[in-house]
Amino acid sequence: MKIVIGNDHAAVELKNEIMAYVQSLGHEVVNFGVDTNASCNYPEIGAKVGHAVVEEDYDCGILICGTGVGISIAANKIHGVRAAVCSDVATARLVKQHNNANIIAFGARIVGSELAKDIVKAYLEAEFEGGRHQTRIDMIHELER
Repeated sequence: MKIVIGNDHAAVELKNEIMAYVQSLGHEVVNFGVDTNASCNYPEIGAKVGHAVVEEDYDCGILICGTGVGISIAANKIHGVRAAVCSDVATARLVKQHNNANIIAFGARIVGSELAKDIVKAYLEAEFEGGRHQTRIDMIHELER
């Protein structure tokens, strides 16, 4: 898979760990995040990753900020993005299976690096189940109009 990752200043170290981990799983990772702890604006990064996922050739995205919330809110403003904050493995799996989330987010101040890796793995290994869930995804798309 080709995956885009983005982060703000609160998540530089965790982003680097997650990038290396995702690459070790055999995926290509493109970094749209920052690489310094200098303060930055997470809405710009969330939007950039959101646009990349829905308009370019990326299979999904990963966003990391302090909590995962702010950057995911920004990404969700992009038409076609379904970004979900995940702080546990079950949620990471279910957002793919039931919501066909195309971006996951988590917080560097909320989850440690090992849990973050487990979250990413669960999300990447999960598959959208379709069926009744597709009906609900279609309803979400209608809300965007």
